[in-house]
Amino acid sequence: MPAITADTLTLPRLTVPAAPAWREPYKVVTAQRFLEGEGFQVRRPFPGADLALADPFLLLDHMGAVEYGPGEAKGAPWHPHRGFETVTYMIDGAFQHTDSIGGGGLITDGATQWMTAGAGILHNEMPPQEMVARGGLFHGVQLWVNLPRALKMTTPRYQDIHATDAVLLSSDDGGALVRVIAGAVDGHDGPGVTHSPITYLHATVSPGARLAMPWPADYNALVYVLSGRGEAGSDRRPLEEGQLAVFGPGDALSVQASPSQPAGSAAWEVLVLGGAPINEPVARYGPFVMNTREEIVQAFEDFQAGRLGQIPAEHLAHRTSADDAL
Repeated sequence: MPAITADTLTLPRLTVPAAPAWREPYKVVTAQRFLEGEGFQVRRPFPGADLALADPFLLLDHMGAVEYGPGEAKGAPWHPHRGFETVTYMIDGAFQHTDSIGGGGLITDGATQWMTAGAGILHNEMPPQEMVARGGLFHGVQLWVNLPRALKMTTPRYQDIHATDAVLLSSDDGGALVRVIAGAVDGHDGPGVTHSPITYLHATVSPGARLAMPWPADYNALVYVLSGRGEAGSDRRPLEEGQLAVFGPGDALSVQASPSQPAGSAAWEVLVLGGAPINEPVARYGPFVMNTREEIVQAFEDFQAGRLGQIPAEHLAHRTSADDAL
């Protein structure tokens, strides 16, 4: 159950263009399962065999939803990044973030941590000790956003976006609650400050309701299902939990929740995201995303030499080996 809720009848409503050029889904990708960090499972629709990149996005990891028992919660110990941004959105549960530039805090119940790695940073994301001891519900998403060549070596930055910071909107039919995390939709700006032009939304769509909105023609458009089931586009293409729809050109987007939802899903929960493609070469290996192989080699050398930052002294006990960090 998402932490950010509101009465949609009291919120500003999204408008639908008078003569929209509706985007249609041309591909549906089913997320594959992987293990990350200390061994927690994620579902990843991209990158993969069906969708290498979704420029300017590099990776989408869906964590949970899972109910941890005592001692089961796991995280991602200290590791480096360079050349992109990581966006961690916690729907339920909590992660404790710490980094080498002094950023950090508890990301919990609708909050977002936006970390610009830029020239280089070390960080970790771990479940708080209370969750480790007692267990509990854990559900979140991590998105990697690429940086253009001119900003690959920008100064690292940390943004702590509280759940109450999200801009709340209603769909035109009043049946969907839309949380704007970053970017803009229909003239409403979210709190996240982005280097690459993007829009990032989380919508809860009531059974049978439609979510329709204008969408920038120069952005790509992706819809990922967190839970429940619905349909995308005029041909009502089925879209279920763990699936990502990739839409073609146009200036408006429409999806609809199925009238009947699976057991345990009160509504259709979806992420809607898009951005202006960077259209530059991508060289990536492990925690680094640059433009050339030579820049990747340099990133490894800089990490090994300690030039990507130092773990704060009070956290040295959590240091992992270089191999674990990669």
